[in-house]
Amino acid sequence: THNYINCIACSLILILFLKLAPDFETAATRLKGTVPLAKVDCTASPDTCGRFGVTGYPTLKIFRNGEDSSSYDGPRSADGIVHFMKKQAGPNSVTLRREADLEAFVNHFDASVVGFFSGPDSGQLAEFLKAASVMREHFRFAHTIDMTLGLKHGVDTERVLLFRPPRLSSKFEESVLRFTETITTHTLRRFIRDNIFGMCPHLTNENRDKLKGQDLLTAYYDLDYLQNPKGSNYWRNRLVPQHFKPFASQGLSFAVANRRDFVDELEEEFGLGASDGGDLPFVTIRTRQGFKYTMREEFTRDGKSLERFLEDYFAGRLKRYIKSEPIPEKNKGPVKVVVAESFEEIVNDPEKDVLIEFYAPWCGHCKSLEPKYKELAEQLYSDPNIVIAKMDATANDVPQGFDVQGFPTIYFAQAGKKDQPKRYEGAHEVKDFIKYLKGEALHVPVVSGVREDL
Repeated sequence: THNYINCIACSLILILFLKLAPDFETAATRLKGTVPLAKVDCTASPDTCGRFGVTGYPTLKIFRNGEDSSSYDGPRSADGIVHFMKKQAGPNSVTLRREADLEAFVNHFDASVVGFFSGPDSGQLAEFLKAASVMREHFRFAHTIDMTLGLKHGVDTERVLLFRPPRLSSKFEESVLRFTETITTHTLRRFIRDNIFGMCPHLTNENRDKLKGQDLLTAYYDLDYLQNPKGSNYWRNRLVPQHFKPFASQGLSFAVANRRDFVDELEEEFGLGASDGGDLPFVTIRTRQGFKYTMREEFTRDGKSLERFLEDYFAGRLKRYIKSEPIPEKNKGPVKVVVAESFEEIVNDPEKDVLIEFYAPWCGHCKSLEPKYKELAEQLYSDPNIVIAKMDATANDVPQGFDVQGFPTIYFAQAGKKDQPKRYEGAHEVKDFIKYLKGEALHVPVVSGVREDL
């Protein structure tokens, strides 16, 4: 493995994880001859994984010239990996020599950042290239030392321009933006971040993580900028002029998306089927806190239904959509079954100390834990102040404040401190759970009918 890593110029190393493996294999086939992809099984090669600081799975790293360059934080679908890694294969910034080079570079599906400089010794060019090397994983960079290439864009001195994707051009906003500050990595990153998406960007699997860090309204429909750009912009234009400006100052961002790219998410996260809405867009809002809302009224071409939806949202009249199993009719067992609809009542009961396991039905470790967890609950069953609970995190929304990335994940919510849940990191034996509760619970635990002194 060591020799293979050292012999490749730019490779992505996957520390093997079954869920990601099929997409990784597909991407490797498509990238053959462009970017080598490799994988390491840490159970078979623990020394290799330890040498590169691997502590969790899957871990993905980018290597350049045999050196660990950076962690991979791009998309994890096959298409996303291919798109992301193709950008890694070229230079940090593409050199443009002719006007045709410039036109070809900015006429792209993604936004483009282009610097115009007076010569190869320009100090601002050096800073631009430094910034491009840091941000190349996320944005496209090009530069030229022929200032005449910028004349048609009003460039008469050293300047950086941000070209938004041509397919998203609109009479309601500028397609080309000028960066006017002194170039540093910090100032250029801030300029790009604040301006790259515009009024109503196209949400994709590749940019979703950047866009979803904000309160975001998304209109999903049969969007296809390759085959039908005019039709794709028909609905987008109904969001931009009529609704963006009145509500922009209230902190809500807008986007459009191809519903076919998000079928699973719409069904699992919003309860929307592929046929919902027909040919019309259906609209969702997801806040940065994870609160979700859906527009149930049919989208009208005059935008009035969307306007009513937004008015209700900002007035606090909308009911949040929560993915939840039904509340169990009987819940008298030692381990209390929690669903999203009953989470507030059970886990956030201010009078109770609650230990809750987030599990998945298919998880082998969860099945191994089940008898021990049940025994723990039985030993504490007579204690009225401590609740041992579990929730299927694949069938219910996990509330804000509980970070569940794998299974089982166990949290403790102390009585009186429900806004400060603590992740349980100890061993999974009954005695270890009891020891933990003795130290963390507000109330003195009663174990098997005998009150334990702290």
